[in-house]
Amino acid sequence: MKVPDLSAIRAMNWGDLGVRAGSAAVLVPVVLLDVWAGGVWFTVFAALLGVLMAHEWVGLAHRGNSAQFALHAAAALCGALLPGETGVMTALFAVAVLTGLSVGLSRWWGADPTLWNAVGVAYVGLPPLALVTLRADVQWGAVAILWILFIVWAADTFAYFAGRIIGGPKLAPAISPKKTWAGLFGAMVGSALLSGLIAWWAVPGSILALMLLAAILAVVEQGGDLFESSLKRHFGVKDSGDLIPGHGGAIDRVDGLVAVAVAAAIIGFLRAGPLAAQGLLHW
Repeated sequence: MKVPDLSAIRAMNWGDLGVRAGSAAVLVPVVLLDVWAGGVWFTVFAALLGVLMAHEWVGLAHRGNSAQFALHAAAALCGALLPGETGVMTALFAVAVLTGLSVGLSRWWGADPTLWNAVGVAYVGLPPLALVTLRADVQWGAVAILWILFIVWAADTFAYFAGRIIGGPKLAPAISPKKTWAGLFGAMVGSALLSGLIAWWAVPGSILALMLLAAILAVVEQGGDLFESSLKRHFGVKDSGDLIPGHGGAIDRVDGLVAVAVAAAIIGFLRAGPLAAQGLLHW
């Protein structure tokens, strides 16, 4: 195996690292405090995240159409608010109905049917639903959300450094020229290791299972990143927005997180119903 040239590593462009780290230093404590607080605070956080994503998605896929924003934002609010009031299935039904209305509106105005004007409502509505459903588990909700956040951050960080330092064959050059197979492997290893530490602290009986699950979800995280890269490439933009310095828009920052949150919530719900966090963590 080729050993990376240290001089080449020093010469790499790390100019964005300081801005990225500064933004993370501000945002991470706020997010962690909100996860700890739970309840209405976390619900508002999930709803706000969904609405910000709706704004950016509609700006790209629907040219900022106000009616489409209303439908997408409604899906985000339904995803965040309905699980605690009327249950998960009602929230899913609301997102499905709003998806149908959005697609119908696009067709009514003569837009060509594409993936991008069909999946936006679900893309902004399901993540708040997943996050709120997981956090609602009184005993394990906070741990589950923290586990998801940390394995996603680990995947993102290890992928970044492994890709920059090791390089090698590209993962999907037609979609994201910077992503490499080394970055994907780094994401899997980083997520698995951090998952093991969290499990050792909070769920000691499920360490190996959660390490394996974290490695699988790291692939989901990278897939979420590639999906958003496809969106931006299709519409010819560098970032989904300019909300966060060094990170672009809200979707740029949470593309992997929302994919992992939805996948994790599905796993947890299938295993334990409303106690989705317990179903996710205990094996």
